[in-house]
Amino acid sequence: MKFKDIQEMSSEELATKKRDLRQESLHLRLQQQSGQLEQPSRLRLLRREVARLETVVSQRAKKQEKK
Repeated sequence: MKFKDIQEMSSEELATKKRDLRQESLHLRLQQQSGQLEQPSRLRLLRREVARLETVVSQRAKKQEKK
């Protein structure tokens, strides 16, 4: 997902998306531990996606503090 798309999401959508991505990441880590993971690169992509979401959330929080 592009950063611009993430910035356009509402706070509720960001929280939901972040929760879903973390859940998927958990499942993939479990698959990796059991040796069943087919796409190891997917873990890296998920981590980056979560980081993008957290960046937008923190930017919004800082913006609210300034007001």
